[in-house]
Amino acid sequence: MNEFKHAREEYESTPIPEELDGRVRAGIRQGKMGGRAKRHGFRWGIGVAAACMVMVGGLNVSPTFAAAASNVPVLGGLFQVLTIRDYATVENGIDYEVSVPGVESEGDLAEKVNAEIQKRVDAHLAKAQADWDDYKEAFLATGGTEEEWADREMNVLIDYEIKSQTDTTVSFVVDFAEGWVASMQQRYCYNLDLANDKDITLADVLGEDWVSICNDAVNAKIAADESGLFFTAEQGGFTTVDDTTSFYLNEDGSVTLVFPEYSIAAGAAGIVEIPVEA
Repeated sequence: MNEFKHAREEYESTPIPEELDGRVRAGIRQGKMGGRAKRHGFRWGIGVAAACMVMVGGLNVSPTFAAAASNVPVLGGLFQVLTIRDYATVENGIDYEVSVPGVESEGDLAEKVNAEIQKRVDAHLAKAQADWDDYKEAFLATGGTEEEWADREMNVLIDYEIKSQTDTTVSFVVDFAEGWVASMQQRYCYNLDLANDKDITLADVLGEDWVSICNDAVNAKIAADESGLFFTAEQGGFTTVDDTTSFYLNEDGSVTLVFPEYSIAAGAAGIVEIPVEA
């Protein structure tokens, strides 16, 4: 039995407090993000911020949380994408809404991906708490009162979306975001070939000319844009894709490039996604 299966069984055997359901439902009602993002197809509008976290072992935001595990149907018996934890709660002014993905498969790739997700969750959770603590300290230091502070709230969410899947591959994204007086969103893409136990690369999909193909797509998008939000090369904007450029695969096999906030455009543009036609 691999480590992921063992961790899942240990998690599923953890008793859930009797008072959990009521507190979780209360937390959901108190959420102010305009509704829960959907696990396999959420959309956040411009300006919506949420801090997302993902983890594959024992994530504990607080002693009170809701937990659930549900399987996406096995594809060809080769792998599963699991929702290994799903909860909503409010703790100390932070409104958490979380769906946690994990991959179960033979080989090293699934364990590598799950460990990477957990590491990102740990770092992101720590940053969200630190941001909230720093904000409170500054708020009180500049004349705010504890009573006024009680009206403030941070939203922290995580969700994921499976973009495409076959009987041997899967492409999904995991979003981290944080919403309060400031906003931040991050998106991480995972493109997995479970049959060969390796990551899928842009070269695998687009061939040896992948750099030129992607650059043409991005430059065409920038040239056609009328928003004025894209940075010029002199401003530190787009120059070229490389092996670190994020992307996901669509159901038709096409590629969508994903650029972080502020990397090639102003913050108002958010995360920039650009489709590529081979």
